[in-house]
Amino acid sequence: MKETKKILLAHGSGGKLSEELTREVFLREFGNEVLSGLTDAAILKFEGGSLAFTTDSYVVNPLFFPGGDIGKLSVCGTVNDLAVMGAKPLFITCGFIIEEGLDYSVLRKIVASMRAAAETAGVTIVAGDTKVVEKGSADGLFINTAGIGRVGKEVDLSLKNISIGDKVLLSGTIGDHGMAVLGKRKSLDFHTEITSDCAPLHDLIASVLKVSRKIKFMRDPTRGGLAATLNEMVRESEWGILVEEAKVPVSEGVKSLAELLGFDSLYIANEGKVVLVVAPEDAERVIEEMRRHALGKDSQVIGEIIAAPKGQVGLKTLVGGTRIVDMPVGEQLPRIC
Repeated sequence: MKETKKILLAHGSGGKLSEELTREVFLREFGNEVLSGLTDAAILKFEGGSLAFTTDSYVVNPLFFPGGDIGKLSVCGTVNDLAVMGAKPLFITCGFIIEEGLDYSVLRKIVASMRAAAETAGVTIVAGDTKVVEKGSADGLFINTAGIGRVGKEVDLSLKNISIGDKVLLSGTIGDHGMAVLGKRKSLDFHTEITSDCAPLHDLIASVLKVSRKIKFMRDPTRGGLAATLNEMVRESEWGILVEEAKVPVSEGVKSLAELLGFDSLYIANEGKVVLVVAPEDAERVIEEMRRHALGKDSQVIGEIIAAPKGQVGLKTLVGGTRIVDMPVGEQLPRIC
């Protein structure tokens, strides 16, 4: 029988449909030992060391938003996917799919933003490609990147290292990026402007790796927000995660707008935050180090790894109850990265 399923916007949300697409289509054909781990970057081992290698595509709408633009986002997103694997980001490539009619000045501004972000992150853009498509085919500009970084011999970040009792840490407030993009897209007039957290995390992550050898795992909670990231972590695991709602930092602006629009901040995208799993004896040491950094000043221990229910994320609510935080199914905010 002819297959009739169609690709939906939600297939790019980072939630259940994204996972379904990845497993039913891509892993079925491409599956191998490296890819099947579904990590933010592949760890490629060879004689003498290891490299982290990643790729990503950026289709954010609009191209410019408070705190960033598609160019800055593409560099920071690639750098962060390398950094959360414990790698020192080194080189980036970039491919531009440009819609006919895009103003030259817009492209120049975005490319300059990429250069500035690359300089901040200490990476070099070493290769690229340009394609131009007919008007109406690319919504202005899409960018694809690939990145490579060096992984130190002492670094071993993996879900397999996680044990019951480990603490879950978060580097700061959630939902800033998604709400900033939505506000710009819909021309919402906030009393206080919400700014994207788009930033390269390499320096923050390098600093915490220096103070602790008991960091078990890291991931940046982008599409699908914190909820999707935590659910990806517990997938097929022998443990669960319990998060305390009171400990999850959310700015007043994001909290107010999310409540007004009926959104759950746990599911809103971030582009400058990292989730860490750390052995309990080192959790406070890592938090203290993170808070010394500008990008980690609002860091919190938000939860812990628990024995049961395994494979689930629970949230201890402000009123004292506990609810399940499931993987997002649809897409609250499409085209946010």
